[in-house]
Amino acid sequence: MARTRGSWTGGALTVRSVLKPQDVARAVFHPAWIPQPLDPSVERLKKVRVIAGAVASLGVYTFIEGGFDFTELLENAMTASVVLLFLTPLTVGAMLWVWRRGGTVRQLRGPLLNSLLLLLLFVGCVAAVLLLVQTVNGSANAAVIIGVGLTMMWMLIFTAYGAVRVSGNFFGTAATHRCLPPLLAMVTSWLVAVPDLVTGDLHGLSLTLGIVFILGAPVTVTAIALLEMGRLKRRYGIRLKAHPATLAPTPAPAPGPVPPMPPGTPPAGSPYLPPQGNPYGPPFAPGGQHPYAPHPQPPYNPQRPYGG
Repeated sequence: MARTRGSWTGGALTVRSVLKPQDVARAVFHPAWIPQPLDPSVERLKKVRVIAGAVASLGVYTFIEGGFDFTELLENAMTASVVLLFLTPLTVGAMLWVWRRGGTVRQLRGPLLNSLLLLLLFVGCVAAVLLLVQTVNGSANAAVIIGVGLTMMWMLIFTAYGAVRVSGNFFGTAATHRCLPPLLAMVTSWLVAVPDLVTGDLHGLSLTLGIVFILGAPVTVTAIALLEMGRLKRRYGIRLKAHPATLAPTPAPAPGPVPPMPPGTPPAGSPYLPPQGNPYGPPFAPGGQHPYAPHPQPPYNPQRPYGG
């Protein structure tokens, strides 16, 4: 599905939208070319996965170890973004190798380029926010602090809302394959946690808290992602190993000429009518007279006033 002109935001942005960074983020980071969700239950799973993924990406230990550090939080977000910049294409490339027998890369070129552009846009926004924060912190000029500070606040809200959006659709990779967002969420969460497990760096936490905060998020993300992919497989037949081209709905056959109906067959959609004629069998009146027709009356007999 190639991106056409004007289809990124779907015409959702106006001049007034600039004053609301959350609306701009919703239109930019959840573009119109991303397919609509298939199932409300899958969407609820995505919300839980987004929360667990944020814990895995930013590190909950940042809030526990020495209090809240906003600059460190942005640096962690920038590190996670750079990891995503290399990890997402590698994971998608591995899946393209798995799908090689079911179709070609050319069939997926449009959605893949759109997802890559969305990834680069998000990484650039995170880098811009970090640069603005460092500029405000390092400047002593009041005009610079006010001007850059207002821009920084707008970009911070814009990027934060964008992070929530791309965590749910994972840079629009659902436009390529519905199972790619949960797969990328699993790979990313484990890649963030594995270095701490290998080096034994618990960031000043005790062994129990370190294991809980390092392993808790990727295990939760993996469980939710597997459940999400399982529902896509059971309810909609969407398999991770199947090339997206093989998952397209089969077009309905073209309508052919309608064969002639037997004589006396009522047209389609007409109400049922019983066979016409006398529904009571042989006529009651002699000579085949209609049963509801007036019958001739015998002459009046005073001995038999009501007939024979």
